[in-house]
Amino acid sequence: MTQRKSAVILGAQWGDEGKGKIVDVLSGHFDVVARYAGGHNAGHTVIISGKRFVLQLIPCGVLRPECKGVIGNGVVLDPMAFLSEVKKLREAGLPIEGGPGGQLFVSNRAQVILPYHRMIELAAENAPGRTKIGTTSRGIGPAYEDKMHRNGLRVVDLLNPSLLRTHINNACHEKNTIAHALFGTEPLDPKQMYEEYARAAEQLAPFVTDTAVLLNDAIRAGQKVMFEGAQGALLDIDHGTYPFVTSSSSTAGGAVTGTGVGPTRMGTVIGVTKAYVTRVGEGPFPTEINDSSAELLRARGQEYGAVTGRPRRCGWLDLPLLRYSNMINSTEWLVVTKMDVMDECAEIPVCTHYKVDGKLTDTIPADMRGFDLIEPVFTTLKGWSCSTEGVTEFERLPLLAQEYLTFLEKESGARIGMVSTGPDRDQTITLPAFAETLSA
Repeated sequence: MTQRKSAVILGAQWGDEGKGKIVDVLSGHFDVVARYAGGHNAGHTVIISGKRFVLQLIPCGVLRPECKGVIGNGVVLDPMAFLSEVKKLREAGLPIEGGPGGQLFVSNRAQVILPYHRMIELAAENAPGRTKIGTTSRGIGPAYEDKMHRNGLRVVDLLNPSLLRTHINNACHEKNTIAHALFGTEPLDPKQMYEEYARAAEQLAPFVTDTAVLLNDAIRAGQKVMFEGAQGALLDIDHGTYPFVTSSSSTAGGAVTGTGVGPTRMGTVIGVTKAYVTRVGEGPFPTEINDSSAELLRARGQEYGAVTGRPRRCGWLDLPLLRYSNMINSTEWLVVTKMDVMDECAEIPVCTHYKVDGKLTDTIPADMRGFDLIEPVFTTLKGWSCSTEGVTEFERLPLLAQEYLTFLEKESGARIGMVSTGPDRDQTITLPAFAETLSA
């Protein structure tokens, strides 16, 4: 088997697939976990021996003392959210430190979220006549807009007091004027903002470094790096269900641009998929359930956003979307989460194809009108109707549960490497071939 030192792990659907737990489980096989996209709009929940951790910016790898965490240049960083998260982890007894010998590092090239980004996003999302995307109003989109407009503030600039003051004064003048003219928003105080963020910069400084150098040096030294995505592949700004997407590259390609590590060093790609599908917010959802089965899945799966608390929309597994996700990411391995949530389903419909204008297709439409024309074609499998919670060996799963996974693997085009049977770190099945890959 080809030896691989690194791996990209990402959500194969619309996010909320349980990546947090899986990254935590897999981080025991890696020396570094590097987050490459998104901001604190992504919530990763990890449960260790019953203790619950919710991470939004900080990579899950830091929950293991021997693993380093890196926030890459592709992330948009809210300094206040970052420092708050560090504080909570320290209060939980984790020695989170930066600098030489530390465990957590922030790219000096990451873009900074400032209060006016939140102001603009919140006002725009609630403006009359605007199409609601369903954002978290954390300022993620406007921060990426400024990045692409080439007038954003990077972490390295945040650490320069003179530059920071000038940037905030200029930006507030512009953003206050725009927000007031378009939305009637009250202006932000640049003096107060500068004082708050200058103090935050001092606390952030020990964590800041050139993470591209750090990661490439680690790989050259023979260390294993896991590149952690945020959200899911179907929320990717280019390949997702536009415009109901996130503002960054959440596919495997984002790991290259978001960390400064070249594509030939990425190794394998691991996609995380639920045994069913969920989606938060607006946007197309061909297999959405509109009967009591949705409430069953939502209740058993605790399908509420880790960051927003919003109830997630629930649907049956959509194989055309999963095949598409696997294609654009070159996904080699799948991790299937929340198998136990489906223990009470007597029957489990699975969408195997779409029908458009009476014709079968696997093609994913590029526009919203195309999704409106989709009629999902389902194959109904028999449910196992008994508990799979906490099962740690594939052979101990009910036969019908094994058949469900075998069907998913055959139809998706990627191999199943792991199955999650509960929220805790130890409630996980690892298949032998995947274990061999991880130990290479």
